[in-house]
Amino acid sequence: MGTVLITGASGFIGTALAQSMSKTHEVICMSRSRPNLDLPWVRGDFGAFEDLRRLDDRSIEAVVHLGAVTGGCLERDGILVNVEGTRCLMRYLMDRGCKKFVCASSIALVGMQSTQFRPLQLPIPDEHPCLDRDGYGVAKYLMEEITRYYSRQNPEIDVIDLRLASIAPDESMPPLRTVGPIGQWALGSITIMARSDAVRAFTLAAESAYKPGVRVMNAVGPQAWVADPVGDVLRNWWGDDVDLTYFETPGNEYAAVYNPDRIRQELGFVAEVLPAR
Repeated sequence: MGTVLITGASGFIGTALAQSMSKTHEVICMSRSRPNLDLPWVRGDFGAFEDLRRLDDRSIEAVVHLGAVTGGCLERDGILVNVEGTRCLMRYLMDRGCKKFVCASSIALVGMQSTQFRPLQLPIPDEHPCLDRDGYGVAKYLMEEITRYYSRQNPEIDVIDLRLASIAPDESMPPLRTVGPIGQWALGSITIMARSDAVRAFTLAAESAYKPGVRVMNAVGPQAWVADPVGDVLRNWWGDDVDLTYFETPGNEYAAVYNPDRIRQELGFVAEVLPAR
C-alpha cells in the first residue's frame, strides 16, 4: 500500500492510528487541529473542497476516515459533517484515483441511544437496519448510504464501513456493567473496546486485500463488557420484548450483543483487551 490519508488525525483514535501506521506506511494526517505527531499534516475540513485541494500534490491510495461529529450532536451537524462531509471527501479522492476507503461508522447507527430501542435480532448483525430517532445514528446510516451510492457509481472502489464499539483508553477501561436500569446509549455501555484494539481493527481494514464493493462490519469485541450474564442485563432493560435465547445457551452467557463474526472471518480481527471477570 502507498500513501494513507487519515482524517480526524488529531482525535482520540486518529492520533494513535497515525502514529502506529506511520511505522510501516507513508501517512498524511488531516484535521483542523495539529496532531502532536511528527508526520505530514494538512490543516482543513474534509468536507470542504478548497481544503481538500491542499492534497492535490499527493498520490493517496487509501483513506481511513475517522473525522466526524460524535454522539449527542445536533441533527444538523450530523448531516452536514458525517454525511455531506463524507460525500465531499469520497468524491474528491475517487476523482483522483483512490480506491480504498475505510470509514468509521458506529454501533449507535441501529438507534440504541434511545431507551425505546429494541433490536430486531440478537446478536445484532452487521447490517441491522437503522431505527434511530435522535439524529446521530441516522447520520451514520446516511454516511453508509453515501458509500453504497458511490460504489454503484464506481464499482471498482473497496469500502469497509466499521460500526465501531465505544472506545476507551487501555489504561483506564471502565468497570464492568451489572444488572441495573436502562439509560440512553445503554448498549454502548456494554459494548466497549480498548483504543489499541480499535487501532488494530482500522489497520487491518486498511491493509486488507483489495475487494471491490461495500462491506459493513461490527467492530466489537467477542464479549460484552458486563459482570453479570448478558441475558440478565438485557432482560432487566427490555423484559420479554426481545428473544434472549442466544445468551441463555451455554457458552454465550457473556457473548457480545453485536455479532463480531464477519470482522473476524474477513479481517482476522479479534479484540485482545477483554473483560476480567
